[in-house]
Amino acid sequence: MPRIMPITALRDTMEISVICNSSDEPIFITKNGYGDMVVMSIETYERDLALADVYRKLSSAEKQIANGEVLDAKIALDGLKFKYGY
Repeated sequence: MPRIMPITALRDTMEISVICNSSDEPIFITKNGYGDMVVMSIETYERDLALADVYRKLSSAEKQIANGEVLDAKIALDGLKFKYGY
């Protein structure tokens, strides 16, 4: 479950660090009752960035399939074998 904290909580950086590193979820920081920023551990950020990259590549592949931009598997594999000498 996401954690929501007021911006004044950022004064205690050690607590924020402990919370971020003990959870796989980001902390949502509010300012005057409205969302202002998100704080998360580096591991969580890198994981989310990698997932976003995978989703972007899957979306691109789905568009290529929908547009008929595909190769026959045998032709593609033969091309790879030729290129890399297998």
